[in-house]
Amino acid sequence: MRTASRTIVSTPRELLDLVGKELGVSEPQVVTQQQVDQFADVTGDHQWIHVDVERARTGPFGTTVAHGFLILALVPRLLADILEVRTFSMGVNYGLDRVRFVKPLPPGVPIQGTATLVSARQITATGGTGGGVQAKASVVVEFAQEPTTCCVAEIIFRYYA
Repeated sequence: MRTASRTIVSTPRELLDLVGKELGVSEPQVVTQQQVDQFADVTGDHQWIHVDVERARTGPFGTTVAHGFLILALVPRLLADILEVRTFSMGVNYGLDRVRFVKPLPPGVPIQGTATLVSARQITATGGTGGGVQAKASVVVEFAQEPTTCCVAEIIFRYYA
């Protein structure tokens, strides 16, 4: 398990100086079977590899596995554990690039995120007033107890001043 660490900046503008740097490592998180079942209910994806514990024991993974998109939905949460911007009026997820689901995640197995800031640039708000920073971080979701990647995604986010 890696030691959790985080980057704290006062304003979004400080992100401009962190491009290319590792931002930190999240605290361990565990996805439960209950969360997998709830995600299945929300998305309508009740494929047996996710929700049928008995059948999944004899399936290709020997257990149920979390939906790839559930893991992806955790990326902003992991990033928030890694990066703290103290002063901003609004933050939004802007998009994703280069998402890969490398290895299935069984419920109950701890994961951690690591993040590196890939890019950051100033932006102007709609209407030409205000503004902020658009940044992209490469987030690697790893199994906390072994050095193996579960998911990799580049997340694009905006902080407005």
